Amino acid sequence: MNMTQNKIPPATASSSVTRLAVVTETWPPEVNGVANTIFQLVSGLLQREDYQIQLIRPQQQSKQSVLSHERLEETLTGSLTLPFYKEVKLGLPQYFYLKKHWTEQRPDIVQIVTEGPLGYAALRAAKALNIPVFSDFHTHFDQYSRYYRLGALLPLVKGYLRHLHNQSAVTLVPTHALKQELQQAGYQKLGIMERGVDTQLFNPQRRSEALRQSLGVTENQLLVILVTRLAREKNIDLAFHAFRDIQQQVPDARFVLVGDGPERIRLSAAYPDCLFAGMQHGAELATYYASADLFLYPSSSETFGNVITEAMASGLPVVAYDYAATARHIRHQQNGMAIPLEDEAAFRAAAVRLATDTPLRKSLAVQARHTGKQLNWSRVVLQLDQIIRKLLSEVRNENVTPSECSGNPGLSDL
Repeated sequence: MNMTQNKIPPATASSSVTRLAVVTETWPPEVNGVANTIFQLVSGLLQREDYQIQLIRPQQQSKQSVLSHERLEETLTGSLTLPFYKEVKLGLPQYFYLKKHWTEQRPDIVQIVTEGPLGYAALRAAKALNIPVFSDFHTHFDQYSRYYRLGALLPLVKGYLRHLHNQSAVTLVPTHALKQELQQAGYQKLGIMERGVDTQLFNPQRRSEALRQSLGVTENQLLVILVTRLAREKNIDLAFHAFRDIQQQVPDARFVLVGDGPERIRLSAAYPDCLFAGMQHGAELATYYASADLFLYPSSSETFGNVITEAMASGLPVVAYDYAATARHIRHQQNGMAIPLEDEAAFRAAAVRLATDTPLRKSLAVQARHTGKQLNWSRVVLQLDQIIRKLLSEVRNENVTPSECSGNPGLSDL
């Protein structure tokens, strides 16, 4: 166990500062929607000056923290790698350490971001100390088992996830559709916390003709883009099939993929004429988005899909399946193309239509940017603050136990 030097001073009984412990098994510079989301939330809460945050996460290859703040303490744990998915690391369980640490530096509330061994150990430690806990549902890990020949484990994974989340005061999900889905699967206490996008970083002004030229794309050529983890569950081959259809109508169109993962070797061998830009971060990533003309996102296993809102904020028309972020933010043929789930023929047809109908593509791009501009993270941080304050208010009410207050319908409506 390794701890940083910027320790949080002990809280006093009269302190108005909320001490929040955040337990996550992913964190930047790792590139995924969960890491980006929790980074934005932690950064936003620290800007409010009324939060002190303990960040508990696995040690990464780089020991340099991506976020330094006087009111942030980082506790780094060991990790293990999934044998079938080496890019994913899980934190080792630290029940006894966390119980001792939280006895000495007791947080007001614990947020469990991920459901691995570290997250479950944190849940048990918080429960043992009677510290209120809320959790996030970010990833359909149970669906991933279908892509990695682990179908026999599906019932166990589903049961484990439901068991963990049902022990928290509330589980936060990004959309009402996912909330209904989980309710039907037996999840008992659910609330809504939406997702945001960095609208200053992701915007059309970052379009770069120099980048396009470096990719061998001229000003008037169509550049199609996909930003994703290159993994089986992302259904990436459908995007390539759609691009091949586009090429039948627009022969000089090009396709660039931004991201990395276990499928990169196979895909680059199967589609040698396409461009593989690898992992990109920050301004470089935003420049790739803004320098393209059309975004294809074929995944059908998302809980939200942050790349959709990043593409929209960058002024890109999006073709994606009509669920998660698409269902929440895309109005079909107005600011993007929302395709019925699993309808591959419709997905490919929509991609060809936007590739060949320039006025429609540009109109959708303008409206996509208009929608994206409204999805700033400050709104989401305020929403999280309200959820935390409501939970603490109900837990501290001497007439309401933590388990009873978590079932309050008002909380689920946040």
